[in-house]
Amino acid sequence: MACAVALALVFLCGAAAGALVMDFGVHRTRIPSFETPAGKALYFERMQKELNLTPAQSEQMQSVLNDFWQYYRTVLSDGKQRVEALLNDEQRAKFEKMLQQQLPR
Repeated sequence: MACAVALALVFLCGAAAGALVMDFGVHRTRIPSFETPAGKALYFERMQKELNLTPAQSEQMQSVLNDFWQYYRTVLSDGKQRVEALLNDEQRAKFEKMLQQQLPR
């Protein structure tokens, strides 16, 4: 019986310690979204490293990725405008609030 109680206490202490560590943000490391400057740099660095790009390939890859990110921003902007055109003023305000809650922190 004493062994079972001791085992249960060890388990509960481990669970409490894990919950405490997670609450302090150890697992809250956020990877920046790829449309941010930090995210772009991180993504490009990963591409260079994992693909072992030559300097010429790196330059071309940067150009391709910049084109992609510009296209992505254009599509997002166009989509947002099209959605806002469907909404009334109250809905538009709620939509803006929803978008703000989705931004990376």
